[in-house]
Amino acid sequence: MGLALLGGMLAAFGQAPIGLWPVTLLGLGLLIRQVALAENRPAALWLGWAGGLGHFALAMSWIVAPFLVEPETYGWMAPFALVLMAGGLALFWALAAGLAHVAGQGRASRAALFALTLVLAEALRGWTFTGLPWAMPGHVFIGSAFDQTAALGGALLLTLLATAVAACPVIWPRTGLFPALALLTAAFTYGQSRLAEPLPADHGASLRLVQPGIDQAAKWDPVQAEANFASLIRLSRQGDSVPDLVIWPETAIPYLFDPSIAQAIARGTGGLQVATGAQIIEGDAAYNALVVLDGQGALAARYDKAHLVPFGEYFPFGDLAYRWFGLRAFAAQQGYGYAKGPGPVLLDLGPLGHVLPLICYEAVFARDLHAAPDGADWLLQITNDAWFGIWQGPFQHFDQARLRAIEQGKPLVRVGNTGISALIDARGRVLALLPLGEVGTLDVTLPGRLEPPPYAQHGDWPIIGLIATLFALIAARLRRGPH
Repeated sequence: MGLALLGGMLAAFGQAPIGLWPVTLLGLGLLIRQVALAENRPAALWLGWAGGLGHFALAMSWIVAPFLVEPETYGWMAPFALVLMAGGLALFWALAAGLAHVAGQGRASRAALFALTLVLAEALRGWTFTGLPWAMPGHVFIGSAFDQTAALGGALLLTLLATAVAACPVIWPRTGLFPALALLTAAFTYGQSRLAEPLPADHGASLRLVQPGIDQAAKWDPVQAEANFASLIRLSRQGDSVPDLVIWPETAIPYLFDPSIAQAIARGTGGLQVATGAQIIEGDAAYNALVVLDGQGALAARYDKAHLVPFGEYFPFGDLAYRWFGLRAFAAQQGYGYAKGPGPVLLDLGPLGHVLPLICYEAVFARDLHAAPDGADWLLQITNDAWFGIWQGPFQHFDQARLRAIEQGKPLVRVGNTGISALIDARGRVLALLPLGEVGTLDVTLPGRLEPPPYAQHGDWPIIGLIATLFALIAARLRRGPH
């Protein structure tokens, strides 16, 4: 159990901001070895769970940060949230280990099967209870040439690369290093060749990304609302050029949105077109929205966030939790949570093209982008990562946004309240960036998009099918005799 726990913890060292992906491979290899040598099914289950516990407790320790924004109300929940989250997510790794032990016979086959079932467990984790595909083993490759393989098979293919490389020395103790290096060499060569290919011409639209750097504890303070709003206006007018679009982060407006606020933005910015996060009340429902305002303050486009964060933006059985215990979602300022929007949409911004909007956490879900209508020219993520603290959370969130650009072959514009704000090209490369915690603006030119790569066309199913086929082939061979 101790070695399995250590293996899971080492596997977390490849996640941002540490980025030591070779340590992840070593940690996964240690965990795979422990599971492969398990004496029985219960032992395999416990070992898989211990590995998952170590991994998620370390990789997602940022989860305590939202509870510390209002520590007098929510601080007591922080340790329980971390333990329950890590222990719950570890159940998926336990399931993978148990299945590998049942289907396998001996060290080699169980190691191979666990490398496959762990990827399937990660796929399942991305869907169950609205899903949380955060800190997947494959995410450790983001920012290296290996990440370009996501254009073929997304985060699941990257995770399969990680587990397969880690399993090779367990399957073949004497010679396993050679196939492991061959897999890494193939992925690296493909990535380098893809990065060397020319990009299409820039779209040409000029954008101003505004990062106001407002501390979360002060964001909804009515005493500071006027100063916060004035800061957004001042930053929007900062610079010598006139941008085609100014972009503010998620829930940037410190007031509930209405036509008077839209007019104030138009007057304050001198008639600039502005896209901003806003909270909108309609009847009894509150929405976390993105609105686009023309130079006269008229509403040109609107998107209501559809994939909400459990406990962050809505509370399961929220009316009861609010009425009985006074608990509400952290981010919502009205009642106990936001209402869900209708789903992914494309916003037609005229000369700026068609944009697929993503609000904060939605960029974590590749499947949401697959559900969107075809024809996006670029992706826009507005976010408020001030909730995520100042270490792991914002960097891991940023990396996952980069992965969406690679998977879709579309440039991505990211604007965060406290950062990280950036312009990312269609291969996931960072062209311009405002670091975490910095106040300022970025004036950028929108890059061009690529033709949809295989993953944008087919999603996760080819990788799931490949894994199922490999699993069936190993199982069939084992039925012919022990191996």
